[in-house]
Amino acid sequence: MDVKDKRVLVVGLGKSGVASALFLKKRGARVTVSDTKSPDQLREGIPILLDHGIAVETGGHGERTFRGQDLIVVSPGVPVDAPPLVQARAAGEPVIGEIELAAQNLPGLIVAITGSNGKTTTTTLTGEVLAAGGFPVSVGGNIGTPAISLVEGATKDTIVVLEVSSFQLETIQTFRPKLAVILNVTPDHLDRHRTFQTYVDAKARIFENQQSSDFAVLNEDDPTSHTLGDRTRAQVFWFSRKREVQRGACVRNEKIFFRDGQSQREVMLVSEIPLKGSHNVENVLAAVCAGVLMGCDPAKIRNAVRNFKAVEHRLEYVATVKGVDYFNDSKATNVDATILGGKDKGSDYTVLNDLLRERVKRVYTIGAAAEKIESHIKGAAEVVHAETLENAIRRASAVAQSGDVVLLAPACASFDQFQSYNHRGRVFKEVVQTLAQSGE
Repeated sequence: MDVKDKRVLVVGLGKSGVASALFLKKRGARVTVSDTKSPDQLREGIPILLDHGIAVETGGHGERTFRGQDLIVVSPGVPVDAPPLVQARAAGEPVIGEIELAAQNLPGLIVAITGSNGKTTTTTLTGEVLAAGGFPVSVGGNIGTPAISLVEGATKDTIVVLEVSSFQLETIQTFRPKLAVILNVTPDHLDRHRTFQTYVDAKARIFENQQSSDFAVLNEDDPTSHTLGDRTRAQVFWFSRKREVQRGACVRNEKIFFRDGQSQREVMLVSEIPLKGSHNVENVLAAVCAGVLMGCDPAKIRNAVRNFKAVEHRLEYVATVKGVDYFNDSKATNVDATILGGKDKGSDYTVLNDLLRERVKRVYTIGAAAEKIESHIKGAAEVVHAETLENAIRRASAVAQSGDVVLLAPACASFDQFQSYNHRGRVFKEVVQTLAQSGE
C-alpha cells in the first residue's frame, strides 16, 4: 500500500521497529512508535526517531494510540494476541509484521529459512553460496539486519536471503519466498505459542503463499518437518544425512549428492565441511538444495562451503586452555540445541537426559531456570548450581582434564542475566580468554 500521508503505528521499539518507522517516515507516512518499555530501556533508538519527526510513546500503550490508524506494523517481540492488537483488528485496522512490510516492498526474489535450530548458520551459508554463484545477494531478517533495511539497496535482480522466526511468520499476509526452507521443528518458544502445534503451524506459514513455480526444502530426518510437505503448493525437495532421497540433497559413501528426480550431481565430500557436528551437515545439505535450485554451479557451492567460517555464538571454538577446548554455543536457546540455564521458555529439559548420561560429565546451571533444569535432569549427570556464567566457567575449568570440552549451550533465553544471547556469548569468551591469558 502507498503510505504517503497515512497514519501508521509501529508497535515495539527494537531494531526492526526503529528500521520500520524510519522506512515508513521516508515514504511520507505519519508515524508513531509505541513500546511498553521505559525511556531508559529504549534510549538507543529514541533520539534517531525524534530527529526524523517520529512521535514516540514509551512506558505503555495509550488508550487512543491504536485508534484510527491506517496501518499497524508489529515488531516480532510483540505477542500477536496482545489486547490492543486484538481490538485494532476487530476495528478493521490492518496489522502486519516488519517482515511482511519488507516483502511488500522488495523488488526481487526471497529465499526464506526457518527452523528451531541452525537458522542463522544456514542463512549465512546460503547467502555465501548464492554470492559465490554470481548472484547479487543481501542477507538479513532475524539474523540481525532487519529485512526492511534491505529494501533500499535491492533491485529486481537481488536475491534477499532471510532468516525468519515463528514470531515473524505469525504476522505475514502476502510474504512469498521463491524458496522456503524448514530445517527442523522441535519444542521452542512455548512460553509464547502455548502449544507445540501452534508453534508448528506458525513455522508452516512460510509456505502459505507459495505457488507451483516455487521451491520448498524440508528435512527428511526431522519427524515434524517430514509431515509438512503437503502444506505447500511449491515443488518439494528434501535433504537427509541418514537416507537417500529422490529429490534433494543427501549423503552416500561420505559424499553429498543433489538429485532432481532424474539425475544426480556430486557436490562435495562430507569431510570438506569445516563446521563441527552432524547438525551442520544438515545445514550444509539445506544450503546445497537452495544453491542448486536457485541456479548455482555445484563447484561454486563446494568452494563456498569449504571457505565458510562458523558464525559467532553458534558452536564457536574459543580457545584451548591446558588441553581443554572451550566452545561458545550461546545461540543454543532451546533444549534441542544444548553451562545450562537462563530464562525458561516453557521447555521440557528431560529430553536431554539420555544425551547427558552418554556424553556429559558435569552440568553447571545458571540463571532463573536453574532449579527447573536441575529437577528435570536429576540423576542423568552430576549437577553443580553455579548461579552465574563466570562462576560456572571458573568451576568447570578447575576440574576439567585435558581432552575435555567446556560447552556453553544454555537451552534458555538470555534475558534474565544478559541483554541478548550475543551479550552472553561475549561474556563467555571474555572469561575464557582471561583464563587463557592467566594460564589458570
